[in-house]
Amino acid sequence: MPKTVKALLSACALLASAAHVHAQEQVLNLYSARHYATDEALYSGFTQATGIRIQRVDADDAGILARLRAEGAASPADVILLVDATRLHKGETDGLFQPIQSKLLNHAIPANLRSAPAADGGISWFGLSTRARVIVYNKVKVQKSDVATYESLGDPRNKGRLCIRSGSHPYNLSLFGAVTEHLGEQKAEAWLQGVVANLARPPKGGDTDQIKAVAAGECDIAVTNSYYLARMMRSTKPEDMAAVNKVGVVFPNQESWGTHLNIAGGAVARHSKNPANAIRFLEYLASPEAQNHFANGNNEWPVAQGVELDNPALKAMTAGKPFKSETIPISAVGANAVRVQQMLDRVGFP
Repeated sequence: MPKTVKALLSACALLASAAHVHAQEQVLNLYSARHYATDEALYSGFTQATGIRIQRVDADDAGILARLRAEGAASPADVILLVDATRLHKGETDGLFQPIQSKLLNHAIPANLRSAPAADGGISWFGLSTRARVIVYNKVKVQKSDVATYESLGDPRNKGRLCIRSGSHPYNLSLFGAVTEHLGEQKAEAWLQGVVANLARPPKGGDTDQIKAVAAGECDIAVTNSYYLARMMRSTKPEDMAAVNKVGVVFPNQESWGTHLNIAGGAVARHSKNPANAIRFLEYLASPEAQNHFANGNNEWPVAQGVELDNPALKAMTAGKPFKSETIPISAVGANAVRVQQMLDRVGFP
């Protein structure tokens, strides 16, 4: 056989072998609103454990939901990761997720941190980590007892003292949805009027900006998700360390319903071509290894039962003791989003 023919046959064999290997490769398509560099270790850990490569598309929550709606049945997405209860609820009600059955996830994730069961008992989405919505305050100007509850944010004694981000931001929509669930719509709207009256400035910036504004004296109290404060507590930047030393933190409503928790969560995409591996990935995110990574890598509170916390900043916030968190279904909080937005419009919340 001529050498050129042998070489050609050999090349064809190699190409066929490569094509076979490529065809056998398992890939999981992930749409993620989690923009944290520390999560790379989660994805590589899953690939190392399973051999399944993760192909990721990053966008914000609203962008991901819009993309899923636009793609319809042609969507390649297998798993969706979002960072807010209202967005997860929206994805569920828009029919973008498929309810799944997983004994492991049902056992690991508390019932109040996942969607209500579908008719067949399937769950549309699961909380995978939590963020406490805490109050920070100027330790020189404010008594801790003056900001012990969310209700205090609307108390006249705190007039002109509050910094907060936009009321329509999902983190605040979820907090306000929780307050509405606890107080009822009428009392919640009156409370929101008080919050608007107490603003030290128009809402602007993110949660970290609110903490820095308190430290800088622009306002005396602010609202933030706990992981933003934890980031600053673990920072080595002199300006972050100086700001942290000027503020105290309160986990509100310890004597009543408990501190509001928002979630980052996951779901299997409605049109996933690979639902078995999608469930496998969500189950991996509920494992002790992954839950410890959420806590230590991104300063979030683990949701899986029986996982011990080992994060110095989170421990320092609570003096190493557990805090009381609310137990209302996070799905109900998400369902309140439209009502809350209407209340915000009526009270003129910027």
